[in-house]
Amino acid sequence: MNITFMQDRYFIEGLQVLDLQRQKYCIFDLEGTGIRPETESITQFGALHLELGSTEQAEFTSLVRATKPIPDAVARLTGISNEDMCGAPGYKDVFPSFLHFVGDRVLVTQAGYEYDVPMLRRHCAMNGLPMMTNKVLDTKALFTYIHPEIDAVVSTDFLVSYYGIDTAGLQRHEALADCRLIARIFEQVMTEYEQMGKMHFIADPKVSMRRFVIPAMYQAEGKEGVDLE
Repeated sequence: MNITFMQDRYFIEGLQVLDLQRQKYCIFDLEGTGIRPETESITQFGALHLELGSTEQAEFTSLVRATKPIPDAVARLTGISNEDMCGAPGYKDVFPSFLHFVGDRVLVTQAGYEYDVPMLRRHCAMNGLPMMTNKVLDTKALFTYIHPEIDAVVSTDFLVSYYGIDTAGLQRHEALADCRLIARIFEQVMTEYEQMGKMHFIADPKVSMRRFVIPAMYQAEGKEGVDLE
């Protein structure tokens, strides 16, 4: 799969997932020291198994020792502190465990084409590890493909509002809790796909998604970045 970024949009090529309703999925989410995948460090993995129509959801979560300090604003947002990093395992230890948990499932993320996937690629390169080869679906792209009339940044908050998802009791910006929320979003999107008779996802470079915007908390600190939510 190739992801091509433009100034405020991106598109994907080289991806197709057939029989969407029958696949075995693994929802995943990362937390990090900031929002620029080219410079920031992963601090937490979260993942859960999902099969549409099933209630069984095995879970995986682990902190990851960051290679740079966590800014105070990010620590407040994620609940992950620099003190938490002291006893956390390194990326070389966590990533193979994550891969074992994922197995051959199709990965699902929210806005991961802009953040989670580039973060994983860079961290694998830094640690001399092969990048995973699993197919990756992004709920942001899935939604855009069936709603070309909506020209908005398809953030998590946008999708929560659009589908009327109840987030009570979920600790946002905690990787595993975010996976549970992404799972709810994904199930809503897949219901729409089924209702529309769309059984497959095939990447089309003519369809582009709007990229994130810089959140105020990073602008105030003079940091460049994109809004992960």
